[in-house]
Amino acid sequence: QGPVKIRLTLTPQTLPDAESYNVIADLKGSEKPDEVVIVSGHLDSWDLGQGAIDDASGVAVSMQVPYLLKQLGLKPKRTIRFIAWMNEENGGRGSAGYAVEQKDNMANHFAAIESDLGASHPVGFVFAGRPDALPYLAPISNILSAQGAAMSQVQAGVGSDVGPLTQRGVPSFAPWFNQQTYFNYHHTAADTFDCHRLR
Repeated sequence: QGPVKIRLTLTPQTLPDAESYNVIADLKGSEKPDEVVIVSGHLDSWDLGQGAIDDASGVAVSMQVPYLLKQLGLKPKRTIRFIAWMNEENGGRGSAGYAVEQKDNMANHFAAIESDLGASHPVGFVFAGRPDALPYLAPISNILSAQGAAMSQVQAGVGSDVGPLTQRGVPSFAPWFNQQTYFNYHHTAADTFDCHRLR
């Protein structure tokens, strides 16, 4: 109908870094305790919401890995390391700090898994690593196919927090979910526990 004028007052600011921490717990391996398989999600959330799918769900499923292994009496050969990364959303300081701290131990990182792609129906997994590892992944796809989650895809990276490990040659994985509605919630005020419980 004619000219429109908008006046915006924007107040965001980047403050100096403050001391913070990743949360790490190890379930020691029975045969190769010095070799590590990371299962992880990130602690922080976007300012607008509670972070139910980004990434409380990723932290919750990662915490369940060592817990369920213990409950089932299973003893993994390698150490299972749960990590809840700090500061994924606006800087990745937690994952960067871990990579620096572990730089001399990188060869003992057998694999890194990050869950930060939502929490809907799983369709498979994504992988970042050497292509010659792909034949070894077929048995995983076969097991997941009964749940309708047999898809797999090779990507350059599978998540920002395991990114520093991927860049240093650690095979990296992420569960792959149906993301048709993911961006209705991701980084919005709708990413709350109530919203997802009612879906």
